[in-house]
Amino acid sequence: MFNKKLTENLEKSSMIRAMFEEGARLKKIYGEDNVYDFSLGNPEVEPPAEVLETLKKYVNSDEPGLHKYMNNAGYPEVRAKVAAYLQKKCGIALDESNIVMVCGAAAGLNVTLKALLNPGEEVIVLAPFFVEYGTYIEQAGGKPVIVNTIKDSFQIDVEAVEKAITDMTKAIIINSPNNPTGTIYSKESLEKLNKALEKKEAELGINIFIISDEPYVSLVYDGAEVPNILSIFKKSISINSFSKSLALPGERIGYIATSSRIPGVDELFSVMVTLNRTLGFVNAPSLFQKVIADNLDVAVDIDNYKMKRDMLYNHLTKVGFKCVKPQGAFYLFVKAPIEDDVAFCKAAAKYNLLLVPGTGFCGPGYVRIAYCVDKGMIERSLDAFTKLAIEFGLN
Repeated sequence: MFNKKLTENLEKSSMIRAMFEEGARLKKIYGEDNVYDFSLGNPEVEPPAEVLETLKKYVNSDEPGLHKYMNNAGYPEVRAKVAAYLQKKCGIALDESNIVMVCGAAAGLNVTLKALLNPGEEVIVLAPFFVEYGTYIEQAGGKPVIVNTIKDSFQIDVEAVEKAITDMTKAIIINSPNNPTGTIYSKESLEKLNKALEKKEAELGINIFIISDEPYVSLVYDGAEVPNILSIFKKSISINSFSKSLALPGERIGYIATSSRIPGVDELFSVMVTLNRTLGFVNAPSLFQKVIADNLDVAVDIDNYKMKRDMLYNHLTKVGFKCVKPQGAFYLFVKAPIEDDVAFCKAAAKYNLLLVPGTGFCGPGYVRIAYCVDKGMIERSLDAFTKLAIEFGLN
């Protein structure tokens, strides 16, 4: 009766929300302080003070036309600021014609995929991954091709990617730092991937685009660096939002940056601008375009997230759980002590611990723990994690 493919995808994409709703149910029974909800990547922190001050400035200003339509790509002066900011980081010439302001990274991905894909063309996705990528690809008429990353390290398996490329391959989605693992893909692996793509493009006579989903690019720890995708890959498109870096998930503001080295990039820009309108976004929120343009160098307190990561990681590994220490984002991807990660999450719920099965990210056998939560909740949860470890013979 309804869209068959979307209905089939509903079970995986709803896992996170299902655990979030279970949390609401348990809180009514046991009280807010006695339920430990690690299900949703919804930042607990408030936006930085600079962002709030900038918002007040524009809200209280008499600037004419602040709330009117503008070019569907966004304000030219905002796009120019974003381009200049990115050019300093990547060393590639960029200007406002390379930037489309969008309603967050999800909108950016949908616009990009729709602009690139012809019916039946393939997009390689590196597992584990944010599961809605598959739906975005299918809605654009494409076919997702899932390639696993290297076991335990979650780094790119370049040989596996190369084997998955066919004459129908159009793009590869990169998400680094990664949701759900927190892994940063190494520069070595990305440069190796670039060489493999150039080889396959020449062999098959095709163009393969790198779509880089970068909402966590500012959330990195321990001096780690995120390799710049625009500087490594010629046919690259960087998509970012300020949902995580500035704790503005509800404001739906982000951008698409197309590399100036893409053949026919001007035509691609025009298609994206048209899609921004015809997909129903019209333009990115006008007020927040202005706000983020004045705060491109600002980010939330990274030390706050690092403290929470270390608190959880140190305790979980101490009581016997196995986990690769995340280099970025705000997730732990913990190995479940049994093969059935869904069953393990149900067992965790007995201790009021709400975790998300890795199956929901095409990473079975693991669970995702979002630590973008209140520090006090993490502290209160540690005893529950200890009891869970004891139940499964880890402690």
